This record gives sequence, C-alpha cells and structure tokens, in this order.
Amino acid sequence: MTNTIYHQLGISNQVLSMSQEVEKDLEERFREIDHIAEANQLKVLHAMQTHRLSDTHFNHTNGYGYNDIGRDTLENVYASVFHTEAALVRPQLISGTHALTVALSGNLRPGDEILAPAGKLYDTLQGVIGIIPTKGSLSEYGISYAQVDLLEDYSFDLQGIKNAINERTKLISIQKSKGYDWRPTFSNQQIGQLIRFIREIKPDVIIMVDNCYGEFVEYDEPSDYGADLVVGSLIKNPGGGIAPSGGYIAGKTEYVENAAIRLSAPGLGKEVGASHGMTHSLFQGLFLAPTVVASAHKTALFAAKLYEKLGFNVIPASRETRYDIIQAIDMHSKENVIAFCRGIQSAAPVDSFVTPVPWDMPGYDAEVIMAAGAFVQGSSIELSADAPIKPPYTVYFQGGLTYYHGKFGVMKSLQAMVDDTDFKL
Repeated sequence: MTNTIYHQLGISNQVLSMSQEVEKDLEERFREIDHIAEANQLKVLHAMQTHRLSDTHFNHTNGYGYNDIGRDTLENVYASVFHTEAALVRPQLISGTHALTVALSGNLRPGDEILAPAGKLYDTLQGVIGIIPTKGSLSEYGISYAQVDLLEDYSFDLQGIKNAINERTKLISIQKSKGYDWRPTFSNQQIGQLIRFIREIKPDVIIMVDNCYGEFVEYDEPSDYGADLVVGSLIKNPGGGIAPSGGYIAGKTEYVENAAIRLSAPGLGKEVGASHGMTHSLFQGLFLAPTVVASAHKTALFAAKLYEKLGFNVIPASRETRYDIIQAIDMHSKENVIAFCRGIQSAAPVDSFVTPVPWDMPGYDAEVIMAAGAFVQGSSIELSADAPIKPPYTVYFQGGLTYYHGKFGVMKSLQAMVDDTDFKL
C-alpha cells in the first residue's frame, strides 16, 4: 500500500528501492537519535512541571502586557530548559537574526568590539554588524568587528584568537551552525573547550552562541558549557513547528535584561510586551520540539546517506555525529540545485504547486533559491532547502516536522533531478 502511494506521488521504482536500502542502513543511528529526543523531552517536561504550568498561563493579554504571567512563566521554563539564570522569549522577536541583533545591541556600547572566533558570521548578520555597509548597523554606533578564520582542518585558530582579544573586546559571538559555509557544525563540547580557552585570556568577556538549528540535537546546550547567552529562533527547532513567530535569548540575568531593554525601552525591559494569546502555541511548540527535532535530525541523516550513495560530497557525512539539523550537499551544478529545490517544494503540504526560482534576496551577495512550503512563513524546522546560486553550488537542506514527510521530500528532490536534468541513477 505504501509503495503504491509513493508511485501515485511520482516516485519511481528506482528512487524508492534506493531509499529503502538507505533507510535500512540507518536503523541503529535512528535509535540513537530517539534516545536523545527522549532525554530532551523529559527535560522540557520537568521544566514545565517545576514551574507549575497551568491553563491560566494561556490567557490572552494585550496593550502593555503588564503582569502577563503566561509570558513570565514561559521565560522561566526556557531558563530551566537551558539551565540559565533568565530568558527573554517573545513573539516580538521576529527571527534569529533579530534576536541576535537585540542581544548584540543591548550589550554593546560605542568603542566595544565584537570578535567572531570561527570565521565570518551568517550573511544576514553582516549588515547588522556593518561588514556590509547598512543603515543602522552597529558600526555606525562606533562598535567594531574582528574575526579569526578557522584553520584548514576547520579547527579553531587558538593562537589567532588569543592575539585578536584586546581591551576593546566586549563580546565574542560563536556561530554553532555552518550557515552558508562548507564547514562542520561545532558540538557543544567543542564550544565549551573554546569558552574555557577564552576565559583564561579574558574572564569578563561576554560569550554569546548563535544556537540556531542546534537546539535539542544533542543531550545538552551551549549554556551547559559556560556560554553567557544562547540565542535562537522559535520558527526553528524550539518552536516545534507550532510557534507562529518569535525568538529567545537565554543566559545571565544582566545580559538578558540588557537585551530586553533594547527590545522595549530603557526603564521598561522585560516588564512590558503583550503575548496576544500566543503563549499556548509557544508552550506547546516547546513541548513537541524534542520529537520534531528528532524527525528533522533523521531526515538530514537520510539525505546525507542517500546523496553519499550517489557520489555527492556532503557535510556532515552520514557516519559522523550530527550537531544541528542542516545538511549541506555539493550539487555540482546550478541545474542540480534548482531541481533539488523544486523537488523539495513539490513535496510540501503548502504551496506544493509553486515553482521556486532564484532571486535577489535582501542580505545576500548572490541570487538565492528557496524551497519552503511551510505552515509558518520562513519556518525552517519545517521541510525546506535553500542555496546561493554561486559555485560550488551547495544546497542547504533542513527540517521535517515528521520523518515520513522529510524522507518523502528527500526522495522528491532526487526524483526531480532524474526527471529535470541529465542526472542518471
């Protein structure tokens, strides 16, 4: 019956047979992912029980949002999940980039310097910082930026980092995931080792981790290894595909309060900001997040194994331990990239009939193609793929609210390459 439905949905016998072989090879790895999801599910459940979550916390607030106990409890739950002193979790944070911008702006002052110890930060942050001249950037407020590139083996250049830290270095921003770079994602343990090294050089520097795409993929989080701030988006992992918008900033109370002041206004901070009835979705999304992330984790691993089998370079490789939900695949050509994304789009529950095309997306230095038939616009915990249209023609694939949908999307990506290009199985 299942095979018949796959055929009805356009999957050939060749693609189906190869996918079934790959899936069988991954059974043991999938069990490991389930163990991680179980531990994280219990961690989230414990936090909700500890803070006595009740249906009264789902009530609607508006206006200034004073005394919003649902919002306050949600932030306490996030702080418990991430083992931090405090958290700022708001629907007013529209994206991961926005949450990072608020954290940076709230904790930096003119004359301070940001240091990126793992190479350039994600494309959209380059305008925020002022690497790309942009109105309102941090550089316009006298905040400077320095970076230390990774070594050839993708390890941290410890001597370079030591040399770069100076009296102006106020905040060090570590990007856990790869962004649009061909490099491994860092494990939380690797980040912890870097944090310890930095503390020996400058103990009082603020260390912030861009945790986007990494939440609940491991048993722990960067905050368990000494990060002062961890920042992410609710339309990625921790929103569980349910959160309609939002972001989080978790960490030391002082730094979270500084971010809250920048989000609202000096003197107001965390005391204001109505939740508009969204706390129900944010709580439920967090509760589902560990299992949803496990589905996306399995989907990425399935994609890695399938495309490896076909001779493509992938990072991370299917045999490697994963630390985020992103799978990078070197597609060799523009045509393959476009076919891959069209296949993902055709597998979507929303806008499956739409054909994605490359376009000049704000914040990027090349045309970008994106496939995302999502229930929440821009939600990359849902099945999605995107790629800058430039050599080496790498596509970045992530998401899948359920593994079954994610697997089907990967199969459709391959089927589209077979049908629309000269690629042969």
